Amino acid sequence: MSKVLGVLVIARNGDREEFYQDPKTYEPSPTRSTPLGAAESHLLGSYLRSLYLSPSSSSQISGIKHNVVDTRQVHFYAKAGGEGAAIFDSTMALLQGLYPPNPNNKITLANETTIVAPLGGYQYIPIETVEPANDRSLEPWTDCLAFQRHVADVYASPEFKAVAKSAQSFFRSIRDFVFGRPTTLENVVNIYDYINTQLVHNQTYAYRLPPTLIEQARNFANYHESVVFSASELGGIGNLAGRTILHSILDSLDRIAFNGDPVKFLLIETSYQPFISLFHMLGLTKEYPELIAIPNFASALAFEIRRGPGPEIRDFLRIKFKNGSDEGFQTYHAFGHKADIPVTEFVYKLENYAITSQKQWNAACNLPYDAYATRDAASVSVTVQAALVAVFFLGVLALMKRVWRKRGAASRGRISSHVQSVRTDMKSDAAL
Repeated sequence: MSKVLGVLVIARNGDREEFYQDPKTYEPSPTRSTPLGAAESHLLGSYLRSLYLSPSSSSQISGIKHNVVDTRQVHFYAKAGGEGAAIFDSTMALLQGLYPPNPNNKITLANETTIVAPLGGYQYIPIETVEPANDRSLEPWTDCLAFQRHVADVYASPEFKAVAKSAQSFFRSIRDFVFGRPTTLENVVNIYDYINTQLVHNQTYAYRLPPTLIEQARNFANYHESVVFSASELGGIGNLAGRTILHSILDSLDRIAFNGDPVKFLLIETSYQPFISLFHMLGLTKEYPELIAIPNFASALAFEIRRGPGPEIRDFLRIKFKNGSDEGFQTYHAFGHKADIPVTEFVYKLENYAITSQKQWNAACNLPYDAYATRDAASVSVTVQAALVAVFFLGVLALMKRVWRKRGAASRGRISSHVQSVRTDMKSDAAL
């Protein structure tokens, strides 16, 4: 059996309150996590622990510490854009399941007193937040002009219009259950999110909603997000969510497989959009059409780096996905392979499509300037402008002072000449 050298897991956040996204720009609204979401993410963390950390698991990561975390061996990222608060909370809950409190998380002081961390040895693990203003890897679609044009093109396409026409009966049926929200295919993701949230958290609503409507809403929302977050070409703008997170994926594989980096387990907690793009980019939707969908809360996509069986000296990548917290991982094969893909081939096929910097994101989005650098510099610009005004004002004062001095000197010269002339005239008069 092949040995697991390291794992990257991309996880979706757990359940949260209703979340609205602008249908044209995908500008997000605030939302909050729920206790259900925390429980889902904690369950996912416990599952990942049993699979990758437990000594009794055949997939245990080689050489990883499983009781008290060694922070040199792990790295955790959390998206801080849309759904940011819920995503961060989900990351915290997942880590509590992955590395639960352990009484060995303790320290002995100089006076020989032993102190165990609070809550029975709670493990405080650093989480790196990914802010869209500084790093577009986990939310590249907002403020992107090219992506907004792509969304508009999708909505104007004959296929989308045909699906919208076929959905009219559904939208008429749902109107009384969405309370004024626009009942259009363009807005169907928000419709589905509202219905699903109410169905989970509002018993009165759940008793009233006809049972077929949630499935229809889900199907139309799946179609909507699949055509928006995909493209026929790997480098297409529809794959933007996959292309930006791809840089983090390739960097993680490099850290595990090729470098002397001690890291063995990495987690990226994010929203659902990158999953959809990645499934298309890896060719998984052709072989597994069930992946043409919005992944459930607390879903996880794992990239396992495994040592090839002898005499093979290459490392291989095994891709697994679990849709929500109710099922285990299933293995999926990328790019038409029937088995694990060599890491080098995986990297070769995708590295030219990864967006690795703010500059590349600007180019992909057809932005004439760095919008975020401009936004961050706004306060600096105001300060600079104020300083320039002050300098200008001081310059004007200095110039005016110099002019008045010259005028004063000239005036004094004229007065002195006039006085001298008068004195000369007086002397002449006296002589006479």
